[in-house]
Amino acid sequence: MTATAIDIRPSPATAAPAAWTLPARGVVGMWAFIIAEAAIFTIFVVAYLFYLGKSLSGPTPRDVLEVPVFYTICLLSSSVTIHAAGRRLERNHPSGFLALWLTTIALGAVFLFGTAQEWRRLIGEHGLTISTNLFGTTYYSLVGLHACHVTLGLVLLSLVALLSRAADPRCLTRRVEPLSLYWHFVDVVWVVVFTVVYVIGR
Repeated sequence: MTATAIDIRPSPATAAPAAWTLPARGVVGMWAFIIAEAAIFTIFVVAYLFYLGKSLSGPTPRDVLEVPVFYTICLLSSSVTIHAAGRRLERNHPSGFLALWLTTIALGAVFLFGTAQEWRRLIGEHGLTISTNLFGTTYYSLVGLHACHVTLGLVLLSLVALLSRAADPRCLTRRVEPLSLYWHFVDVVWVVVFTVVYVIGR
């Protein structure tokens, strides 16, 4: 009677899964920041909705607000370009990364310019300031909070663009991912603000 050798090596289907690794600290920190900022924006949105229509004097949203469709498209398009920029960096295409990154900055700047133009029109033509009525107070607080976040994002994106030529690509990737998360958050928040201010509020 002969012994039969049995192969007890694990098959590829039963091989142990890859070891789990901790997420990058920058990404974890950014998610924590986004959660905190989302809570702040929620408070401002609720306040805007609560005081909607309770102003004792004009002007009202229906009288003065114009829907910023073009500037909204610019901001939302910047989420596409920043995602594509990150993919280019992962594939080691620094020139393509920089071109898309600069496009993201340009789109964000156009949106911020649109916000400034809207405020100039509201103040100059309609006399709506933050102290005019409840609508002015809540409008400038909510839209202004978002504009501050866009401004901060543009400053950080510009710093990465300046460092992109000299920095180690691996080091740059660790900074691009958290910034991309932040920029996507800014865009998502604008969808909420746009819906509340320019759709529901009018």
